[in-house]
Amino acid sequence: METIGIMFIIFFGLMFLGVPIGVSIGCAMLYVAMFANVAGITEEYVFRNISSCLDSYIILAVPLFIFCGVIMGRGGISKRLFDFFAFFIGNVTSGMLAAVVVTCLFYGAISGSSPATVAAVGAMTLPLLIGLGYDKVWVTALIAVAGTLGVMIPPSIPFIWYGLTANESISDLFIAGILPGCLVAALLIIYSYVYWKIKGEDKPKLQENYSALRNKGLWTVFKDSFFAILMPVIVLGGIYSGVVTPTEAACVAVIYSLIVSQCIYRTLSFRDYPVIFRETLKTLGPVMYIVAIAMTFGRIMALMKVPVIVNDFVVSVFETPAVILLVMVAVMVLLGMVMEVVSALLILAPIFVPIATAAGVDPIHFGVIMVVALATGFVTPPVGLNLYVASGMSGVPIIPLAKKIYPMLAVFMIAVFAVTYISWFSLALL
Repeated sequence: METIGIMFIIFFGLMFLGVPIGVSIGCAMLYVAMFANVAGITEEYVFRNISSCLDSYIILAVPLFIFCGVIMGRGGISKRLFDFFAFFIGNVTSGMLAAVVVTCLFYGAISGSSPATVAAVGAMTLPLLIGLGYDKVWVTALIAVAGTLGVMIPPSIPFIWYGLTANESISDLFIAGILPGCLVAALLIIYSYVYWKIKGEDKPKLQENYSALRNKGLWTVFKDSFFAILMPVIVLGGIYSGVVTPTEAACVAVIYSLIVSQCIYRTLSFRDYPVIFRETLKTLGPVMYIVAIAMTFGRIMALMKVPVIVNDFVVSVFETPAVILLVMVAVMVLLGMVMEVVSALLILAPIFVPIATAAGVDPIHFGVIMVVALATGFVTPPVGLNLYVASGMSGVPIIPLAKKIYPMLAVFMIAVFAVTYISWFSLALL
């Protein structure tokens, strides 16, 4: 127990001092390997696992989906998706905002990444929404929160990491994430409707923009967006039908995005490829490093029987499954505020999954709970990646942006608790 306590003190102490998460975890592991004399955990064990844990066929899906998301973003796919949805709902109260949320929903089914969804959808829609009279800070906050749909709607990169950690079917996790993602989107749309119904919109500007879009005609808008809409159908249909594995689907997604962006829409040229590769590596490098460190940390915790110790403690203190779930969700939300989502998932999953299973919670359902709860960390200071992406894109400072986000976050928490205590949202489609 003393060794475990010192390990976590080193980890959280360094992290709160501002040391990068990967370095903090590494120092905690090296303490155990060098000074704790735990059987089987040596410096060689640590470094061997760091280098080998990413040697997995399934993990190939992660860089491929990230690569695909960058291609589709540079190829202007988000603009075509937005125009298609705005064509149908752009003339109702907050209809353009609803189109933004639905675009994030569909773009999440392309990129699997929350910050990528914010960047791609926000860069295109933010100037338009400001020009239509919406408050700049408010719409920036909405885009940041709606971007979290990128990790709920399949193909979701956090679901891949959870599946690897908990040894659960990634295809089942993808299916289980659909309804929770739609629930979050629906609640954000309802909140936007109520907010702007009370505050009031600039109807003349909205009608002028909507008329210009309608003048293009349904066929033109549909033709322009057809291949963008078809993308998630091909990828997810291939996975759910069993024709391709998630990794093979990622390969299909990359090839499809290249063909559509370069040969059909002609929005990419060969001069864009160096930029695409740089953006992909800039996103992928830190993530894969943290994943390698966090997965090794999870194996060390398993050898030290940390999951068993925590499970015994939780069961002895909290009696009912409902309270146990509440405590775990609270820990996930709080930890998501100070830790990158993938790191938090990989560290907490080995500890929490046995507890949830012992409490009678389906592992697939619990995977959805983890991803949805930890997704709040994308929009909560000080770590929230979506906040920084949206702030950098719009020029809105973090503090005013966070103030607008908190009411939306309260709406988000309704979805978190609904998904936690109503397993139907996760398991209905399985």
